[in-house]
Amino acid sequence: MAESNPPSASPPTIVVGIDLGALTTKITLGPSYDHELVRNAQGGHTTPTAVTFSGKHRARLLGEDAAEVSRADGNTVGMLDRLLVDSLTNASSGNDEEDALAAFRRFQLTSDEQPRVNIPNMEEEYSTTALMAMLLGNVKGNVIATVARLESNKSEKRDSNNVANNLHFVFAIPPSYPQSTRNALMDAAFAASISNSSVVDSTQCMAAVYDRKFGDVADTKEKTVLVVEMGHARSCVSILKKLPNKMEEPTEKDDVGANPGGSKVKVLSTVSSPTLGAGRIDIALYHHFLSTHPSLAHHTPESIKANSRPAQRLLEGCRKLKHLLSMLPENTVTVENIGKNETDVNLSCTRELLKQLCQENVIDKLKDMIELAMEKATVVVGDIEAVEITGGGLRIPFIQETIRNVIGKGEDDDFVFSRSLDDTSLAFGASLVGIAAEEDSQMMDVERNANRAQLLEKEVALSQRDVQLLRKDELRNQIEAHILELRSARHSKHGSLLPTSDEFTSYLDDTDDWLFSEECDESTTEQMEAKWNAVQSKTQELCGEYLAAKRDEAERKDREMEKEAKMAAAAEAAEAAMNGDEEVEDHDNRRLPTKRRMEIVLKNKNEANELISDGNYRHAAARYAKALTHCTKFFDLSPTEEEEVKQVKLSLYLNSALAYIKLEKMNNAYQSCNDALKLDRKNVKALYRRATVLYHTSKFDDAMKDLKAAEKLAPNDKAVKLLQRLVDKQMAKQKKKEKTMAQKMFG
Repeated sequence: MAESNPPSASPPTIVVGIDLGALTTKITLGPSYDHELVRNAQGGHTTPTAVTFSGKHRARLLGEDAAEVSRADGNTVGMLDRLLVDSLTNASSGNDEEDALAAFRRFQLTSDEQPRVNIPNMEEEYSTTALMAMLLGNVKGNVIATVARLESNKSEKRDSNNVANNLHFVFAIPPSYPQSTRNALMDAAFAASISNSSVVDSTQCMAAVYDRKFGDVADTKEKTVLVVEMGHARSCVSILKKLPNKMEEPTEKDDVGANPGGSKVKVLSTVSSPTLGAGRIDIALYHHFLSTHPSLAHHTPESIKANSRPAQRLLEGCRKLKHLLSMLPENTVTVENIGKNETDVNLSCTRELLKQLCQENVIDKLKDMIELAMEKATVVVGDIEAVEITGGGLRIPFIQETIRNVIGKGEDDDFVFSRSLDDTSLAFGASLVGIAAEEDSQMMDVERNANRAQLLEKEVALSQRDVQLLRKDELRNQIEAHILELRSARHSKHGSLLPTSDEFTSYLDDTDDWLFSEECDESTTEQMEAKWNAVQSKTQELCGEYLAAKRDEAERKDREMEKEAKMAAAAEAAEAAMNGDEEVEDHDNRRLPTKRRMEIVLKNKNEANELISDGNYRHAAARYAKALTHCTKFFDLSPTEEEEVKQVKLSLYLNSALAYIKLEKMNNAYQSCNDALKLDRKNVKALYRRATVLYHTSKFDDAMKDLKAAEKLAPNDKAVKLLQRLVDKQMAKQKKKEKTMAQKMFG
């Protein structure tokens, strides 16, 4: 831990190591926080490298909230790090190989000298640096939240402004990335209101982590280590030399420049490729099936362009098949609605076939990279004493076999790969190298300074817009929940207190219609606030007696829950004292009896239900997630118990979907609905809620498919019929808009 500063001293800098991957970004804090991994807002340890625009009237969805790229449309921009390289260097820093992944982008990138991304639902274009700034703003928020969590038990805590003003972002980037990309990263950090930023070559990061893990190991001779990293879109091969501890620090510095401080690990050579990655394997499978599978023979290059939805589904199926083949010698996956007449198609492959498909574009190129790295380091096969492998691509058997073949180690040899450098090593290494990295201290020309100022101004404005729109959505959700409660409360405990007049019914209908009108979409936060106040006032006037009864009941429940909580805390304290254990409830790995585990599940579920009734959707979602976690702890269940757990899980998935919908976490809601449908594919509520998600994400055709399936199962369901009408209305509006645009274009 860093030494504490005297009160008058400036607050210590918080170093943040960042590894921007094609699919996900890993972030770690520096030594003052023991290199803690930064969690995203949903609790995950990685953040998707993507942003989604939800339209002119909705806030941006950044990082973990962005739509999943494989299911996204042209309003989601993924692989942001790739854009900085491609757009600023007209390919890949001297690498003349085409980026095969670029063809599968669903968003539109302009082809002028300074490419920008066109966002259809915003009718706006954004520079690639501006898009990266948006992601880094989200990263900054997650860093502040993680620091707050780590300091929650400290007597003196740093406030969020103090943390935000003392961040130093350190980016780990491949050595092949040119200065223009490095500048763009630091410009993006500046636009995200990050005071200081640096870049460091990824090989230095790997060396720093290796030194941290093995630098103090007692040995008397040098050790040569081959490090192979393969991510989704890029690869890097390095040769490291671990120096014996008895030697003095070398004074000679190698060309790569990676022997900082008192490190016992030296970088001898590095070879990187910004286009060779595991994503190429997915694409090899994609082209294989598209050209050979009988059920895909009806497709032409025009009917299934790489950036089309069917192509995305096929590519996603190939990605899943690749993962399965990493574990089993042969496997099959099913891709929905890809065949003729939207039939499902089974894709089968073996490891041997996959190896053949990847021989030229993956295996041979990786082999060349390893041999070139050895040549640059002036080492031979016999010199290599250890091989470190890291990255998702290194889980693939034929990739490991390729490395073995290059270094002359067969399956029968007494040789194993080391995995001491895991997938977080680049971010960890960046936080180790810290502010000693290449800082953004060079003299900037007037044009770059002006561009930075403009980027900052626009990002601040967009962030303020997001705050306003999130508040507006919160108010809209409150209105919708209020109207929905009144509409469905007729048969509830206090339903008899509701008015039966036409005025009351008409008011609910009119408010519902307004919520889905253009007037609502285009209203300001102030107008939405006024509408919410008007709705509360009018419903108080129409059904004040019912609302008063509900308030009294809620207050009574609060008192009861508070009393029960105190009793439960006392009981747990007594149990802890008996067991000599201070944290009984935190012992999630205990093999509890089925009945006791189910009590914990239902306790969390019931608490979540109460929270969701009170409109506390965020905490409700967390409780449902906790209950589902406990559902994984059952063991030795009888068939009857298995069915009981299944039904409870189904209910939890459905309820969590509702909570996520209210929070506008549509990706999470969609996944919860899918999980529910895996348990019961004919569940009307799951189909309805998934249709709701699809409706709110403007995927009206898919929403209608789910609604028609739900209607077949429950022909008289009023909620399904209402949503069908809303979807029909939006589809008609969309067609009318498309017709108008066509008339404007073609006369």
